[in-house]
Amino acid sequence: MNEVFDAAILGAGAAGLMAAATARKGGASVVVLDHAAEPGRKILISGGGRCNFTNLDAKAENFLSANRHFMRSALAGYTPRDFLALVERHGIGWQEKAEGQLFCSESARDIVSLLLREAEGCVLRFNTPIRGVTAGDVFRVQTDAGEVQARSLVLATGGLSIPKLGASDLSLRIARQFGLEIVKTVPGLVPLTLETPLPDLAGVSLPVRASIGKTGFTDGMVFTHRGLSGPAILQISSYQDGPLDAPAIDMMPGRDARSALGEIKKARPRAEPTSLLQDLPQRLARHIASNTLADLDCTLANLPDKRIIALAEQIGRWRPRLSGTEGYAKAEVMKGGIDTRALLSKTLESRDVPGLFAIGEAVDVTGWLGGYNFQWAWSSGVAAGRAIAARR
Repeated sequence: MNEVFDAAILGAGAAGLMAAATARKGGASVVVLDHAAEPGRKILISGGGRCNFTNLDAKAENFLSANRHFMRSALAGYTPRDFLALVERHGIGWQEKAEGQLFCSESARDIVSLLLREAEGCVLRFNTPIRGVTAGDVFRVQTDAGEVQARSLVLATGGLSIPKLGASDLSLRIARQFGLEIVKTVPGLVPLTLETPLPDLAGVSLPVRASIGKTGFTDGMVFTHRGLSGPAILQISSYQDGPLDAPAIDMMPGRDARSALGEIKKARPRAEPTSLLQDLPQRLARHIASNTLADLDCTLANLPDKRIIALAEQIGRWRPRLSGTEGYAKAEVMKGGIDTRALLSKTLESRDVPGLFAIGEAVDVTGWLGGYNFQWAWSSGVAAGRAIAARR
């Protein structure tokens, strides 16, 4: 007769391993199943190989969801300081590269090693594709290596981002099978593509403020061969109403572009009109000049105000014409997922299917760039793990 585990966790990523470790420490018997050959593949490539493992300022306001309050309970139950304490207990060095953003000093592999040590006692089965799930007196998971039985089932296989790492819609399919609704999924934290690419500007970077409506982010932007990327662009992409919803981009963040150009005109009246672009990267300045100032043969003193106003609008409120996004191949996360209305916020357990849990990226909770999504993985994993242990 097959062993019946207290919990079968589908997915050996950040959320799945955290749930496994928490449940095991609470006395539960746990099996973790993953089709990949090794655990934590997304962790290993994150943060340039250093893993931005949390953000000390993580709070509900830093996440997007159809229910903007849903994540409060899990985040309060396991905070960024809690995970940092765990990192320090394991002797892992860390650095704060930007305010609140914590990275490993050495390697993201340190976080994977931490999780595996924490999950000691769990049964870990890699290279184990999952073929189906049924439920009765227990959950029965069909795999290439046979059937696994468990009293609880945790959906932790992540979302659709970065398919080259084996991303799949498995958690979404199983959730639908059990009657859970799915919020429309789209790429999140994703580079944008331009209708007319600007390959000559590829690699040019500058600080900008990218805004949609009242939401805006001031950070770096970089031109790519196909469009736009960089932290400010990735952040605002999650707020797009469709892939063609273009943000307004201010290339002089913190300054009024019209006033700034007026000051240059006043200070250098005998200079050429291209001097108005002196604060921009040279390649970008040349590109803008060739498109907006090439017809002018005058000094700044004789430049009509209407031309300055038009140039200030282009610099201070540029609305790029988009063709879409780079899609899941380049997206940091999947936006959308299992509808939070189907889950209990304190435990991440299904309201209608006892013993069924959903955590991490598979759920309709999407964090900002900067360690927030990892913190959601830790917090949601702990919430589910504690609930599983309490069911024993």
